[in-house]
Amino acid sequence: MTDTLRRVVTYTVYRVVALALTVVVGVYLAILIANMGGYVDQIRKAQIDEAIGASVLGDRSLQGLPPSELRRIIDQRKEIEYKRLGLDKPFIVRSFSYLWDALTLNLGRAEQLSSDSGSRQVRLILLERLPATLLLFGTANLLLFFFSLFAGLWLSRRYGGFWDKLVIALTPTSAAPAWFYGIFLILIFASLLKVLPFGGMVEAPPPKDTLQYALSVLKHMILPTLALWLSSIFLAIYSRRTFFLIFASEDYVEMARAKGLPSGIIERRYILRPTLPTIITQFAFLLIGLWGGAIILETVFNWPGIGRLTFQAIGLYDTPVIVASTVIYAYLLALTVFLLDIIYALVDPRVKVGAEGGAL
Repeated sequence: MTDTLRRVVTYTVYRVVALALTVVVGVYLAILIANMGGYVDQIRKAQIDEAIGASVLGDRSLQGLPPSELRRIIDQRKEIEYKRLGLDKPFIVRSFSYLWDALTLNLGRAEQLSSDSGSRQVRLILLERLPATLLLFGTANLLLFFFSLFAGLWLSRRYGGFWDKLVIALTPTSAAPAWFYGIFLILIFASLLKVLPFGGMVEAPPPKDTLQYALSVLKHMILPTLALWLSSIFLAIYSRRTFFLIFASEDYVEMARAKGLPSGIIERRYILRPTLPTIITQFAFLLIGLWGGAIILETVFNWPGIGRLTFQAIGLYDTPVIVASTVIYAYLLALTVFLLDIIYALVDPRVKVGAEGGAL
């Protein structure tokens, strides 16, 4: 085995182990938080006690029994239900069982939520909501990413001009989150002007014609997409414009200009190429960020995606759904970080796998 190959294998094993441990710790923390350290068990037990008590006391066939016998029946049924749900064991013991199920993607069944088809399989519930989130946030964020990229490059050529100063002046508007703009957009375009819907993904009842259905979905996407843009566009353009300006001031760029190279070649070869690792990183994290959507924004617009599902699961203490969403994101994040290390070595000749210091 050559020294280079040995270095690559060693580094790969190190990264896989490190990322695996990170995923395990992250998922276990998510389990602890979603279950409030075991407090959710107390809530579930109280709900079970209330339901069984009401069932026994409301059973006419048992109304003639003495109170002690009714109490015995209630306690017996409670023990059966506790054992069925695993609540007869300490939470700390069951948490490791939850961890194993999560890491093996055994997502199990939801406790409160269900899919539109009536299934309580967490896998089916997530798959049912995922397309809506990918459609909205995929469309909005991909357009935002590429528009801000080229707009930032365009502004870097016009440093100090009118549009450059305008973007700088409007950058603080990105301090407000998307749902904040969403509320005002709903008030203006849905409540006052009545030209766009308040929320949802499609009008009710949904159009049967495919073209009309698509147009209805696009119409419902306008306000949430606009809210996302208003909360991010100016800061994104400003960040990329500043980033390109920093690389444009490098000595090798000045040397290329002095040689008389066309501006297009200078931008592609000497400005864009060195920034490829950063651009690829931002794009990769944008893609995996689509998984979670935006909890509050989807709730404001009543958009049936992963974000709204997570909000509902938190409100109902539906821990299997919360943990499932978290563990899938953790796997996507770990895989993305691992692949980015490889991509860096391919797009940037300065990067060497397994170099000293443990970095690529």
